[in-house]
Order: sequence, then C-alpha cells, then structure tokens
Amino acid sequence: MESRLTPPHRTQPPGAVMTGALIPSPRSASDQEQTRRRAGRIEDHGMVGNMRSATLIDRDGTADWMGLPRFDSPAHFTSVLGTEEHGLWRVGPAGADGAAPAVADRRRYLDGTLILESTFITPDGTVQLLDFMPPDGEAPQLVRIVRGVSGRVPMRSLLRARPGHGSREPRLSVQGRRASIDLGDGRLWLDTPAPTVEADGDLRSEFTVSEREDVAFTLSWDHGHDAPPPLPDAAGLMKGTADFWRDWIGQSTYAGPHQEAVERCLIILKALTYAPSGAIVAAATASLPEEIGGVRNWDYTFCWLRDSAFVVETFLSCGFVDEARAWVEWLRMVIDDHPEQLQIMYGVTGERDLTEVTLDWLPGHEGSAPVRRGNAAAKQLQIDVYGEVISALYEALLRDASLAPVAGPLITSLAACLEDVWALPDEGVWEVRGPRRHFVQSKVSAWVAFKCAVKTIEAGHAQGPVESWRVLREKIHAEVCALGYDEQRNTFLQSYGSPDLDAALLHAVGTGFLPPTDKRVIGTIEAVQRDLSIEGGFLLRYHTRGAEPGRDGLPGDEGAFLICSGWLITGLAAIERVDEAEILLDGLLSTRNDLGLMSEEWDPRRRRQLGNLPQAFSHLALIRAVLAVHAARGRQEPVRVKATR
Repeated sequence: MESRLTPPHRTQPPGAVMTGALIPSPRSASDQEQTRRRAGRIEDHGMVGNMRSATLIDRDGTADWMGLPRFDSPAHFTSVLGTEEHGLWRVGPAGADGAAPAVADRRRYLDGTLILESTFITPDGTVQLLDFMPPDGEAPQLVRIVRGVSGRVPMRSLLRARPGHGSREPRLSVQGRRASIDLGDGRLWLDTPAPTVEADGDLRSEFTVSEREDVAFTLSWDHGHDAPPPLPDAAGLMKGTADFWRDWIGQSTYAGPHQEAVERCLIILKALTYAPSGAIVAAATASLPEEIGGVRNWDYTFCWLRDSAFVVETFLSCGFVDEARAWVEWLRMVIDDHPEQLQIMYGVTGERDLTEVTLDWLPGHEGSAPVRRGNAAAKQLQIDVYGEVISALYEALLRDASLAPVAGPLITSLAACLEDVWALPDEGVWEVRGPRRHFVQSKVSAWVAFKCAVKTIEAGHAQGPVESWRVLREKIHAEVCALGYDEQRNTFLQSYGSPDLDAALLHAVGTGFLPPTDKRVIGTIEAVQRDLSIEGGFLLRYHTRGAEPGRDGLPGDEGAFLICSGWLITGLAAIERVDEAEILLDGLLSTRNDLGLMSEEWDPRRRRQLGNLPQAFSHLALIRAVLAVHAARGRQEPVRVKATR
C-alpha cells in the first residue's frame, strides 16, 4: 500500500492545534544512535485498543505510540518513530538512575481479551502491569494497573505527552491526585493515587507496590478544557473490558486446529474496527518501515475499502454478522449516492482528504525516514477495489438477507461505475508509483464484480442490466485468458504484455475465475511460488530492484508480504497439496510475536517483523489459511462448528 513520495518539508500534521513549545528535531549522529538504542523492535510491541484508537506498548512497559481520540488522530506518544523526546509513557520497576528500563520477563493477553499483562521479576519482588483501553464510553481511556505479586517493588511512572506527533510540549497542571495535559485540541487527565509531580514537561510518579496491592493509573481524553471527567473506577473498567472481549469472541463459530491463534487474530481485527462508524482501519500505526533504514514508510490508520472488505469476509467466515452490517452502513454513508466518486480509502468517518505530509522532525523507526502521515494513494485508480467490495457485500447479503435493501443497490451501483473503468490501466492492488498498467488481478476482480452483480439480480435483491453484465463478464474472462496468460510458461502474468509475476495472482486464481483443477490455476500457483519464494518459503509481492527505482517507482527493497503467504497456503490447499500447505502454515504462524501479533511483512533471514503493526491483512490471511487447510483436511467430514451462545 505505497503512497506517492512527498518532497520533504516541515509541516504541522492536519488538524493540529498549536500549544506549548516546539521540540527541536534531533540532528546529530548521537541523536540517531540514541533513537536506535531506544526503539524496541517492531515485534517487541503489544497493542491495546478500544475500537476507536490504539496504543503500542513495548516490552519495558513503554507506551510509545498513541493518538486520541481516533486511530488517525495526531499522536501524543510517538517515540516508536523517534526518540524519547517525542513522547512516551513508561511504567515499570524503578531500577537505578540512568540504568536501562527493566524488560518484562513474561507477557500475555488475559485469555479471550485485549488486556495485556506484563510480568517483571526483580530482586525486590514480582509485579505485573495490566494495560487496557475500555471499549465503552465516548471518552477514550488508557488504564495501567500495577499489581504486586510478591515482595515490595519500587516503581516509576514517566508520562511525557508530546502532541502533534512529538512536535510540541504541552502545558501541565497537577492538583492532588489528578493531573491535566492541555493538548490544544483537547485535554488528557491522569488519575492515580501515586504521588505525581510535574518536572521538565513530564509527569513523574514514584511509589512502592506490595504483595496483593494494586496501584492504578488512568489516562482519559476529553475534547473540553474545563469540566474534568468523572473519577475512574479502574477495577470496574477492567472487569467491563474483560467481559466485553470474552462475550464477543465467544460468538466465534470456528472450532478446529489453531483455534487460539484464530481467535487472537479475530480480536485484533475487531480492535481495528472504528466502532462509532463501522469502518475498519488497515493497521494501528503509521510509518513503521517495510525495510529498516528504507523509505517505504506509510500511514495505514485509514480505511482501505479492499482491506476492510477482506476483513468483513473473514468475520463472516467465523460467524460474525454484526460487523458486516456495520461496515455496510458505513459504506452506504461514504458513497452517499455518488458511487462515481468512489475513493479506494477514507478516514474512519468518511473523510476524503487524506493529504500526505512528511514529519521531518521525526527521524523514523531505527532511522527509517521519511515519516509520513496521510496517504496520497487515496487518489489512485485501483480497479480491483470494485470487485473486493462487491464480493464482500454479496457475502454479507448471503449471510443476512435483511441487508438486501442496502447491499443490493450498492452492488449494482458500483457495478455500473465499473462498466466505465474496468478496461482502463490502473495502479493495481499494490498501489505502484510507476506507470499505470493492465494488471491481471484488477481485471479478474472486475470479473468477480460482475459475477456477483448478476447473481444479486438473479436472486431478486436488486435490479440492473443483467443480460449486458453477463456478456461483459464473459468478455473480461476471455480477455484475461488471452492477454494475461503465458501459455509457454503456463502461468498468468502480473499485467498484460509483461513477463513479470505477482503474488496477487494467487488471490486472482482463488476467486473461482477458473476451477482449482484447471492447469492454468495449478501452473500459476507453481510459477509464483517458484519465482517469488525466499528463505523459509515466504513470498515477495513482486521483485523490487534495490537502490534503483523498480517497476513500482520506488527505491529499496522490502520483506515478505504475509498476506501473500496466506494466499499461497490457501491455493495449495485448494489444489490438494495439503501437506505442503500445512508446512507453510507453520511458517506463517511463526511470524507472530509472543503475543500473537503480526506486522505487514517478515524478514526471514533476520527473523524480524517489518511494516505497520498490527496489520489487518496479515491477521485475516492467517485465519483464512487455517480455515482453508482445515477444510481441505476434512473434505470427507463436515467441518465442526462451535455452538454459539
């Protein structure tokens, strides 16, 4: 999901309100080295969220990415993309002054929840840090509870809020057990029984926790500046949060191998949903690099229609229909009777202006610059989006016929718009920066769109020119087979007239465009696997060209794209190569961190995660790969379905 390179320039992020002092950019080599020492690796992070926004938390108890009140709000903690001066909130054992923060000896999510538990074993005793964001209420909160397990452990909290993606120092006020942080466009309130003082623009607390003692910190956002929010009940908020997640995941209908991994992925996908509107963001973060030290750093805190459509189909495959209903309503809102103005991505409440800017005061994660916010890909033509969205609408309609009055007209109106653009070259599923091309995956997705539109009309759920769309469907099919297939190599190609292959072809041949027994399907799966596999059997999207700009218009390389591995596993299962699919599934499972989170890409040589975290694409790919292998293994037996509550 690359976006147009923007010339470096210093700018405030959209919507930022100036208050407090500007923080100077780190410039020296020592500053850059400090950044590398400070930043945990991408895979060192856990995520907590409330289906409105999200926080990344490092192994040392540092919240180093958080923006409130929305996923795409300017971040108040941004040290994951810079230095400690760009904002963080660290809670952990005090240790000696100047010593590196203690790293948790064990981390986990409490069963069936998004409550992160980090355990620190120290010479003075053992403590646990419980982090969560309550999913209820309009005022977002981050709650951090320090729980004594044994002994008496000196603890320290350092809260350094730096609004505007780390660009400003806010005004602070401390009154008893409540402190406030003036963000300019809102206010943060910190409530804690621990003694708290303001020092050098930070809020600092030092305290000791004993066995069976809880010390809670609650950080609440509010859009106002005068009336403070009610005093929080941290224990009650934790119980409500645990109950919410356990009740939700209890609705899953999947019961089979790797059930725990599937349910963790489902929880992450739910957490990437913006509950007030039903939109689903591509990832919780921005500008985490696809290549350490490289320039492929993009903002994924928006709702891509393609990504969200894939997520909706994944939810439906595991029995979650409410999420599909909410997404359909959101889609109706953003289209607003003007399907001809369709964008490939939007803000979570339908914003169309996602102007891309460079935040040049941030040195980037491990020196990976530029850091970008916004995304210029919003203005691209990506024809496959029509097919992905129509397919998800059709699947939702099949699961819930009550959606027909909304989903049916959306399907036919989008198909009518597709009539005018399907034959054009486009930027494709990977949002290339080079010239537009006739991507085979885009054309196959157009075929899917008209196939679903015809079925929708035939079922009586909408009206439209069914006969002409049947003809157009067959025309697209014939064109792809004639212009997008290399008979000598027995494989479909990335684009018409090009010898290159593309892992997106695996998705294309898995749409039902041809039966899995067709030699062209088998040949494409084998050719893509042969041409794009790297160490560990993982797949590149396509071949990049290193330092010189490749055919995607960008310099540098990237890791293995994890959704491509999911497509390969699903394809192998479909052509009955189940043993091989299971081996590769084990590899895909191994890319998760200790908490079960997956980023966008994987470096198999260094065994490191790359790109934004957590990434919806990767988690849905794992779910669908597990389901495909499970179904292939049990074709002679009905798939077991867990009873719903």
